[in-house]
Amino acid sequence: MPAIEQLRIAQLVRETRQCLKFTQIKLATMLGVSFHTINRWENGRTQPSPLAMKQIKELLYQMGEPGEMLLAKYF
Repeated sequence: MPAIEQLRIAQLVRETRQCLKFTQIKLATMLGVSFHTINRWENGRTQPSPLAMKQIKELLYQMGEPGEMLLAKYF
């Protein structure tokens, strides 16, 4: 995956978490991953699996207007 795409995914994960007012630990628990995984996603060191991306999209749909704005921005 190109570096620019990985940075956009990192921003998406961070902005989603911040809009939800979640800690990295809480988001990790919701997605069934570890805190370290969320941290690596947000720092652009790794990227979410397709299943995790689907779960993130579902969270965005559930957020209403803020989620719709992030969906439009990143998808």
